[in-house]
Order: sequence, then C-alpha cells, then structure tokens
Amino acid sequence: MMAGMTHEPARESAIADLMRAGRETSRLSVVFRYAIADRLGLTVSDLEALDFLADVGSATAGQVAERTNLTTGAVTSMLRRLQQAGYVTADRDPADRRRVIVTLRPERAAELERPYERFAERAQRLIEGYSVEELTFLVHHFGRMQAMYLAELDGLRGDDTAPRSA
Repeated sequence: MMAGMTHEPARESAIADLMRAGRETSRLSVVFRYAIADRLGLTVSDLEALDFLADVGSATAGQVAERTNLTTGAVTSMLRRLQQAGYVTADRDPADRRRVIVTLRPERAAELERPYERFAERAQRLIEGYSVEELTFLVHHFGRMQAMYLAELDGLRGDDTAPRSA
C-alpha cells in the first residue's frame, strides 16, 4: 500500500498539525499586515498596492486593481489618496491616454520598508538555517499555495472556469 493512501494515525496527526500551523501563520500574517498599515497611517489595501508597486516599479491602475482584488473605482479613489499623500505619481500612458501609469515615489520606499526591517532580519536568520533542498521544497510549496489562492480568488470573483487544483 502506498504511504499516502494509508490511514496511519501519525500521518493524520502530522497533517492536522500542518493545517493548524498554516492557519495560525496566515492569521498572524494578516494581523501583522494590519499593524504595519496602522503604524503607517494606511489601509491594508493601500499597503498591498504600495508593496506591489515597490516590486514592479510602475503599473497601470487596472493591474493594481487586479493585484489588490479591488474594483477599478475603489482603486481610483485609493490611488488619488496615495497621490495626495505623496506616495505615488500617476501619469497618463503616452501610448494609450485612457490608461494611468502609477509609480511609487522612490523617496517614500524606505519609509515603507522600515517597519519590516526587524522581521526581515529574523526571517533571514531563519532561512539561513535551511538546506538548499529544504529551500527548494518551500519555494515549490509556496508556489502551489499561491496558485490555489489565485484559483480561489478567481472563483470568488465569479470566474467558475478557473482551475480548482494546483
């Protein structure tokens, strides 16, 4: 009999422990994001948009909407607020005047990173303790989890044609 098909109590217990640990990590991640946003005087959606822009440099308002799972109307209001607060610039796309290109102002990027510095240092120490094989496994695991989240978000948006497995 294959290991995955048995009903070993130790395996079932380990799976339950993993599911609990995953839920608690997810919960703490959300709580942490709210605390960081609060410290910066932003909403979590603002923070998600700014983090996305920090990763990609510039994006269209539509791409920000897709990344944050907000409507284009909500993103328009958010981007106007972030522009007035000096976090982003918003310019018409010269190739398509209907589109707006949003860019994080580089001088504000360090301010957004500061609340994460201690966490990043701790995470770096944690990661340094893993072997290349463990790191490769974790990258694969997180990639599959991300695919599952994206499929679920598509489903919540009403796109029932999205794949349901990773």
